[in-house]
Amino acid sequence: MARDEMSARIWSMAGLGTPMAIRTAATLRLADHIAGGADTAEAIAAAEGVDADALERVMRYLAVRGLLIRESGGRYSLTPLGAVLREDHPSKARARLDIEGSVGRAELSFVQLLHSVRTGEAGFPVQFGRSFWEDWAADPERAANFNRLTSDLESRSPEIVEGMDWGPLGWVVDVGGGNGALLIGLLNAYPTLRGTVLEMPDNCEAARKSVAESGLGERLDVVAGSFFDPLPAGAGGYVLSFVLHNWPDGPAREILRRCAEAAGQTGAVLVVEQTGPGGEATHTGMDLRMLTACGGRERTAADLTALAASVGLRGVAVHAAGSFSIVELRAAG
Repeated sequence: MARDEMSARIWSMAGLGTPMAIRTAATLRLADHIAGGADTAEAIAAAEGVDADALERVMRYLAVRGLLIRESGGRYSLTPLGAVLREDHPSKARARLDIEGSVGRAELSFVQLLHSVRTGEAGFPVQFGRSFWEDWAADPERAANFNRLTSDLESRSPEIVEGMDWGPLGWVVDVGGGNGALLIGLLNAYPTLRGTVLEMPDNCEAARKSVAESGLGERLDVVAGSFFDPLPAGAGGYVLSFVLHNWPDGPAREILRRCAEAAGQTGAVLVVEQTGPGGEATHTGMDLRMLTACGGRERTAADLTALAASVGLRGVAVHAAGSFSIVELRAAG
């Protein structure tokens, strides 16, 4: 590859114009406005309360990059690529890219990646003046948005359910279990299993609604609580599904400690993460997101086993669950 071509390629990868233009389009719901007939910058600007000239310039830019088509009279239409930004698109791309929403806002932490590399700490507090979780807790609407976008276990749970034999556990506590999707999948697959969803008090309503709709209320309950506090004791299994990657080693160790205390000598702690089937690979893009947003990290099965050893847990097995792994931990004594 010629030197000029390499330079152009690097610039195309590093330039911030295109990602921010796309995220601005997502935030202002350009695709939905255009699909609904408001197909000029002036009409969309009036609806959104933004500057029409600046918006026109963004839309021209997006037309050059293949998301929009600029037609006569300054009207715009969507290309198939641009249509992905419609609210009703199954990818949920618009909501994830919305920089006023939880996930899109967190992505702005990448501006502080150099800070994270220099310090090993999250960039979110530098960008916004408080931690991701403080920011999340201070805005109920943003918290609800975060829960909607990250409660996608409906699609993940079949792989996790099939990843190991859950039946012998008898009672499973899903620690930080969101809307209860994983336990609903498990209880439907194992008729003798019972479960408990443990969630923060403000997040329990979605789980209670899901449980009521599932018809599993006799075997499945919802308990309000924090995974930094004592957990319901005596269950056969304590699941941490996509929880630990949100936290640095210190808090992650404390979460594991609480699970180990509740599991005792007979229960299992089951850590589900997005590693490779054998627990050996990590998602590098998500790893940087976790670093910059909340100081967390993607961990291999070996990383998780080493972290668990510091709280008296030993690795027993790594169960392949499609593109995920279930790392089984039990008391070392």
